[in-house]
Amino acid sequence: MSMTSMVVLGLSIALVLLLLGAFLATLRQDRRGRAGTPPPAAGAAPAESPMPAPTSGPVSAPVAAPTVVPPQLPPSVPGQVGADYTDPRTLRVGDRIEVQGSTARVLGAMHISCQGQEWTEFLLRDSARRHQWLSVEVRAGDPPHLVVLLWTEVPTQGMVPAKHMLIMEGVEFFPVERGTAAFRSEGDTNNPDRGLLDFADYRAGDGRLLSFERIQGHSWTASYAQPLPPGSISIIRRAS
Repeated sequence: MSMTSMVVLGLSIALVLLLLGAFLATLRQDRRGRAGTPPPAAGAAPAESPMPAPTSGPVSAPVAAPTVVPPQLPPSVPGQVGADYTDPRTLRVGDRIEVQGSTARVLGAMHISCQGQEWTEFLLRDSARRHQWLSVEVRAGDPPHLVVLLWTEVPTQGMVPAKHMLIMEGVEFFPVERGTAAFRSEGDTNNPDRGLLDFADYRAGDGRLLSFERIQGHSWTASYAQPLPPGSISIIRRAS
């Protein structure tokens, strides 16, 4: 082979190697540009872009519930029994009194005791000569409280106090308490001086009170009770 042919062959080989090197350099540069973002895995959904914030109006901060402040009630100053109004425990047989605006005379009294509890029932006669019983009792509690009831007799029509619910004049009454008490009479009560008294107390759903009583050996009587607020009783004239 001549010298000229060898030079041409060498130059051709050098040119081919130069072109092949340039092509490989371009291919490596293209692969480096795609390596930063890996292709999504097969079957995976493309990532969603975040939803823009709504622009229909301003977003209000949560509002706390208002604090309810109870109304301030004016302070009540209870009256003092015996100082601001008559103490019904001081009533005596023969007194002339006023009960809720009606005058009456205390004809007699029954002093009753039952299992350590004591109370007094006064027999009254008003200006129309009607008779009513007025009971005065200090009930146990913290503190103890005074209970004053005005009783109005109702016909029993042969009814006796049941141990369960009973109906009086169309109203259902439910038992509250029953028992036997000892009594001592004073003045005119139409009862023996001493003896035993059976009683049975009932209460209706609307709060009405009904009581059955009988002196042992006598028939049952029944009465409705009307609670009297403090100051309902005043003494017009003391018994002489």
